[in-house]
Amino acid sequence: MRMSVIGCGYLGAVHAAAMASIGHDVVGIDVDEHKVAVLSDGTAPFFEPRLEELLREGLSSGRLRFSSDMAEASGSDVHFLAVGTPQVAGGHAADLRFVDAAVGSLLPHLRRGDVVAGKSTVPVGTAERLAARVDETGATLVWNPEFLREGWAVHDTLTPDRLVVGVPDGAEGVRAATLLREAYASAVTAGSPFLVTDLATAELVKGAANAFLATKISFINAMAEIAEAAGADVALLADALGHDTRIGRRYLGSGIGFGGGCLPKDIRAFTARAEELGRGEAVGFLREVDAINLRRRDRAVQMVVDALGGLVFGRRVAVLGAAFKPFSDDIRDSPALDVAVRLRGLGANVVVTDPAALANAAAAHPQLGYAAERDDALRDADAVVIVTEWDEYRRDLTPEHAGSLVAGRVIIDGRNCLDADLWRAAGWSYHGMGRR
Repeated sequence: MRMSVIGCGYLGAVHAAAMASIGHDVVGIDVDEHKVAVLSDGTAPFFEPRLEELLREGLSSGRLRFSSDMAEASGSDVHFLAVGTPQVAGGHAADLRFVDAAVGSLLPHLRRGDVVAGKSTVPVGTAERLAARVDETGATLVWNPEFLREGWAVHDTLTPDRLVVGVPDGAEGVRAATLLREAYASAVTAGSPFLVTDLATAELVKGAANAFLATKISFINAMAEIAEAAGADVALLADALGHDTRIGRRYLGSGIGFGGGCLPKDIRAFTARAEELGRGEAVGFLREVDAINLRRRDRAVQMVVDALGGLVFGRRVAVLGAAFKPFSDDIRDSPALDVAVRLRGLGANVVVTDPAALANAAAAHPQLGYAAERDDALRDADAVVIVTEWDEYRRDLTPEHAGSLVAGRVIIDGRNCLDADLWRAAGWSYHGMGRR
């Protein structure tokens, strides 16, 4: 099947490469000519496991190409919209300028019978508005939200845990759903559920899913606040809660909270849209979810200050992690970097290290110190803060090895990913979030 993917950022580049890998003829289109050139060379413009492998395979097979010319989309059976929807400046709503611009540029190249499949995360009601424009060309607009996890995006595209397609009523909607089922035939055959809904429900699924995950994460972090005050251990609490099959253990890991380019801005946009619909009270709790999340960063900084006796000025602090999560170089709304910047603001000599995100971090925050190697960051540190749970820190770093490098054996476990007893037995002053 011939496909175009409009927008080649985190979502679009992965989608284009993955669709080519399962046999489709794909052209990725982006207005950024530098990004197009990099992708055309088989290089991923961001870190995502397995992506470069798929890019090179697709380019060498001839099934994948990239262009900055929207006319290259002509003749495709399905056009996937994968452009960004950032938070508007000075507000919480989603900025839909890029979605509107992409649709406007695509319209002249649509044929009767084409399917335009939106994958961008948009406020409910956007698809209905865009459909009015697409319908005039004889094409059909559907909404096919993405549920990708950064660091697992290739896996999640090729083996999704569900596929949701929102379609309009009538024969055109049925035909469009059939075409999307064919596009994802390999995943459907392998057992991925294929759910057909109306347009509004498909738009709501992504926002609702992110709102639920954010709520679960902030819930356990709220419990961490109470555990600290009560002298309890939030990790043991989470284990006990997780045995309840109605709750489950996943996403009950307390720490410095969530970040990235999706979850924070998506729950804010979800709340903003609910308010526009006159139902803001229904999701009012999401404001507190957001507030709890941001408070965890404050708490991590305060833990460093307390562990160093109330004064961090001039003290060397090794910050392990810059990306908002492991297996990614994404620093957007990164709790890790936020903590590092705040410590620097208090006068600490901050040295940040990260296996993938160092260049992005240095470009965004040149005032911080950086070390390419973990051990160089640790050397002579008065305190160590783990803020991104890369394997290099949570699994491969031993308390004995770290102890041979640092000036002071003080560690703040911002992700509760270490064995507290092991580190304390090695003579470290271990401080976990919500831990005894």
